Amino acid sequence: MCGICGVHSAEAPDPGLVRRMLAVLTHRGPDGSGYYRDERVALGHTRLAIVDTIGGVQPMCGEDERVWVTFNGEIFNHVELAADLRARGHRFRTRSDTEVIVHAWEEWGPGCFDRFNGQWALAIWDRRSNELVLARDRFGVRPLFYTRAGGKLLFASEVKALFADPDVPRELDPAGIDQVLTLWSTVAPQTVFRGIEQVPPGSYLTFRDGIETGCTRSWAPTFAAQGSEPRTDLAANAEALRERLVAATRLRFERSDVPVAAYLSGGIDSAVTAVAIAALRIEDSTDVPLHTFSLRFADDEFDEGSYQTLMAKRLGTVHEDVVVRERDIAEVFPDVVRHAESPLLRTGPAPMFLLSRLVRESGFKVVVTGEGSDEVLGGYDIFREGRIRELWTRDPAAAEAAVEQLYPWMKRSPHQAPAFAKSFFGRNIVAGDPAISHRPRWDATAVLRSMLTAEVREACDRSPADEVVAAMPAEQAGWDPLSRAQWLEMTTLLPGYILASQGDRMLMGNSIEGRFPFLDPNVAELASRVPADHKIHGMDEKHILKVAFADLVPEEILRRPKQPYRAPDAAAFFAGGTPDWVFDVTSVPALEAAGMFRPELVQRLLEKARRTDGRRLGNTDNMRLVAVLSAQLLHSELLAGPVAGPAAPPEPLTVFDRTLEPIGRNPAQP
Repeated sequence: MCGICGVHSAEAPDPGLVRRMLAVLTHRGPDGSGYYRDERVALGHTRLAIVDTIGGVQPMCGEDERVWVTFNGEIFNHVELAADLRARGHRFRTRSDTEVIVHAWEEWGPGCFDRFNGQWALAIWDRRSNELVLARDRFGVRPLFYTRAGGKLLFASEVKALFADPDVPRELDPAGIDQVLTLWSTVAPQTVFRGIEQVPPGSYLTFRDGIETGCTRSWAPTFAAQGSEPRTDLAANAEALRERLVAATRLRFERSDVPVAAYLSGGIDSAVTAVAIAALRIEDSTDVPLHTFSLRFADDEFDEGSYQTLMAKRLGTVHEDVVVRERDIAEVFPDVVRHAESPLLRTGPAPMFLLSRLVRESGFKVVVTGEGSDEVLGGYDIFREGRIRELWTRDPAAAEAAVEQLYPWMKRSPHQAPAFAKSFFGRNIVAGDPAISHRPRWDATAVLRSMLTAEVREACDRSPADEVVAAMPAEQAGWDPLSRAQWLEMTTLLPGYILASQGDRMLMGNSIEGRFPFLDPNVAELASRVPADHKIHGMDEKHILKVAFADLVPEEILRRPKQPYRAPDAAAFFAGGTPDWVFDVTSVPALEAAGMFRPELVQRLLEKARRTDGRRLGNTDNMRLVAVLSAQLLHSELLAGPVAGPAAPPEPLTVFDRTLEPIGRNPAQP
């Protein structure tokens, strides 16, 4: 895990600019930094040393220096790929997965990305073809942004690093804000910053002479046509899922030269990954116990501590947790938004930031987590809601009865208010709508647009929901409804929020690498080839996962009601005292300077929150409040003032300056 950045220009890039970009990315790689520079390109890297901690210094090149790479992430099958490449005549100087990328590109070109099992954002500078290639992993685990300014092409792991160049304008993009206020996140290549784009997941961009020559999608989520699934035996599929998940978890645990810990959320996903790791330690006769970390809440409505403790005791792990109170969320929220680089609709990322801080303070750099399971195996309520909405088009009475099974964790479940349930599930239903599962969420969040100024609303001339639906592949017509819902989730919420705002950014904000076995390509491929009722059986979500691990996961966790991860929202900012920054960013001058929200509506919302300590706001008002606070913080933290960051990149700094050197210089000589 690392931070990467770079510049392509008509003349040798300014080393001062590269150093400033590296300094901003220190939190992503505090263990060292380096850059390569020649007459056209500079590649920068800040390092979090995990694999080959001595030899894996970046940027890195091949024997003849014709191919250079700067890389953020992990290629988990690098050992197997290196063996293949050695058999083909390639010579290696290190044990790092970065060097595997160099030789894989030399051998297979862009086809190498199909061979990688990992999570990556990388830049390859191929001096043979004068091409710069930017690539991102299948699901978008690792971020990569780019822009053009002052005759230069710039790219970086985070937008803050792009802002280190004064030629890059710092403005919000209404289209990006509109996407967040409808879809919860932007959809690549869109971002919330004007003129700045992101490489789409599963894609690579090629630039020649600084001009983009193409964006190629090397991978996209796809599913078997309904009724023609090649794997239809539940028992066999459950066994295969278990084998692939155990292999994926162990691969992510073993391929590290530093200790690896695990998250325990209290649900089945993290229980499965922890079980796989614990079993491996027993097989290897390792006497060092697994270290696990959990997030707890002082408010019982959000807390899952009893299940976390149960699993930790069952596995005999060394367990630590952080108990989050409402005021903790408010205090850390400015840091959270600065790292997220996006408006937020929920405070959920804040506790995750506090959890990763605990991991770092405990001396770890890597954690294995259960993210991705809900998207791959059909675990979210939105998938079950979609099933009910589909049923509503055929049998409204049966659909109404099924609502009762949806929210056993919710104090004010919709089934307790039949009129509301009918309004929610029966609204905006059109038989055959490929997005029937997501319309309620999109409709609910799109209401937030009423807070925007007239100027911003007028600039949003496209419907984010319509754009996403229009981008669905033609073959979706043959998929079952669950597959269509999964595609939508994998395209919107997963890369833009779960893996970004709540994932990579909150982990890397404390220099922690997250690893996600459920997003292993072998696991995802299997899940896409099984019938929908193996994933949601009746109303039982992730049914195949429960069958696969029934003998290893405690019954209390295996059969517990689904409880989605949530955190206090408005109450975090008003119930335990309101921090000064809330008043600062929501003052009329601050609102007018940002130009996003109507001051009179914001003031009414704030007064409503004050009267109730934020505890009795409805779902929509909670989202409104968090959206306003986070968007205003985004303007304050990233756009209105100087770019935050250390004065210099992390030491040691390794420089490969080839502006005066011919191709072929010994790469061992810095």
